[in-house]
Amino acid sequence: MGNYEATKQEVKNHLFARVPLIIIRTSERERVERMMRSISEEMRIKIYYYTDVKQVVALQGTGSRDVDRDPLLFAQNLFRRNRGSTFVIGDIRRISEENAYSREILDSLYLAMETAGTIVLVTPDYVWNRLAQFGLMTVLDYPDAEEREQQIRTFIARYAARYPIDWDEETVHRAAMLLRGFTEVQIDNILLSSMVAGKGLTRSRLTDLTSQKSRLYAAVPCVEEVAIPGSLQVSGLENLKKWIRERKKLFFISDEILEEHGLTAPKGILLTGVPGCGKSLSARLIAAEWELPLFRFDIGAIYDKWMGESERKMHEALTFIDNMAPCVVWIDEIEKALSVSDSGNDTGKRVLGEFLYWLQESTGRVFLVATANNIAALPAELFRKGRFSEIFFIDLPNARERRQSICQYLTRCLGRTLTEEQLTVLTDLSRGFSYSDIESVIKEAAQHQLIHPEDPMEYEQIRSCFEGNISFAGTNPEMVRSIRRWGRERAVPASAGLPEDEKEDPEKEAGLPEKGVDET
Repeated sequence: MGNYEATKQEVKNHLFARVPLIIIRTSERERVERMMRSISEEMRIKIYYYTDVKQVVALQGTGSRDVDRDPLLFAQNLFRRNRGSTFVIGDIRRISEENAYSREILDSLYLAMETAGTIVLVTPDYVWNRLAQFGLMTVLDYPDAEEREQQIRTFIARYAARYPIDWDEETVHRAAMLLRGFTEVQIDNILLSSMVAGKGLTRSRLTDLTSQKSRLYAAVPCVEEVAIPGSLQVSGLENLKKWIRERKKLFFISDEILEEHGLTAPKGILLTGVPGCGKSLSARLIAAEWELPLFRFDIGAIYDKWMGESERKMHEALTFIDNMAPCVVWIDEIEKALSVSDSGNDTGKRVLGEFLYWLQESTGRVFLVATANNIAALPAELFRKGRFSEIFFIDLPNARERRQSICQYLTRCLGRTLTEEQLTVLTDLSRGFSYSDIESVIKEAAQHQLIHPEDPMEYEQIRSCFEGNISFAGTNPEMVRSIRRWGRERAVPASAGLPEDEKEDPEKEAGLPEKGVDET
């Protein structure tokens, strides 16, 4: 893939060498026309350019010549009259296979070879092999980061006098990252649409740019966008939050700087831990912190009974995700989708292989957040270095985190604040509770208050709700104990650590029953 300047230099080299056929693979015909006009001026050669609308125009002159949509006769006469002529066909069709049109181009190429002429074909499609053998192909990719930044600066300079625009250099850089994968025309259209809708361009509406992507690419059933609440609050998980804040700058830094240090952007994280402790919410947390769209990828939905369909659906899903970059992709309970590969299922192994290859080799700025409850069910290949940036273990919340979560849900659901002594009692009563357990208890109290407005929810009733609740850890002690043992030995803790007075017996602190003598 080449950017504008690299492709331009490559085309100039081919023209200087009088290569009879130059194929420019691109869907941006307007950029090629601008490029060929610039080459014509710099090399001081006359280049003729054909499109169905403009017909044949000399890029160094004015006016056009109508060839009745048959440019090849004009090209052949041009080569007979003038040695070293260059003819560009911007509207090329039916070129990927042998037919009357491609054979006529082939005849024109023989004539171009005899007269040191060059035909340039501009097409996003593949070219018939026999034609391709006559020349060289170059690729004009979508605008790269530097080109997008320059285009945004030009756009701001053009409209700054008419609309309020408060984008600084950092915002321009972020916008250029978000607009990856668009043509020049699409970028201008998106910026115009956002500016008109928001009556200007403000930093607070930067993420609106990404909402355009899902409208421009065909959606796939197994990938859906997830809405992120505007007032997202997540209790605890201080180590994970710190890691996210630190890696944010690394994720958005330019490829050139990363390559100078032999680095790549963060790939993603694997979250394992006790159910109900914030694994799924962490995906929303990262998307909100990094101001990126969040997509949920349901790998289980790609499996199909027909041969080859599962692999095709996986490829389509990964292509769609790459097109959405930069973004955050969340795979919930990844072990349920990928564990099929260990059951002797050939389809499952091929799907896993394609997913692992993408995870390792994808260059798109996609940050993957995978959650797993049963880490033992995951294939060992998934843990190879380079596929995930880190593996975090999310444990049951400690006393400080439970207290923070109780305050948060009391304020949100009941509009209540309690005294320090009351909070201490509820914190002690909630030993062994997950975040979802705490949420469930307080929301149950809020529901009671809505149903019975004549019976106000006082502290004693809230306390009774905590006393009458059986936590997930209380009903599944063996499972929780096994998960915690794995996580504490083999993953990075997502929380900042237990207070000193709670480190002596972590399982007692979590409210788990004592181990049985026959437990393994």
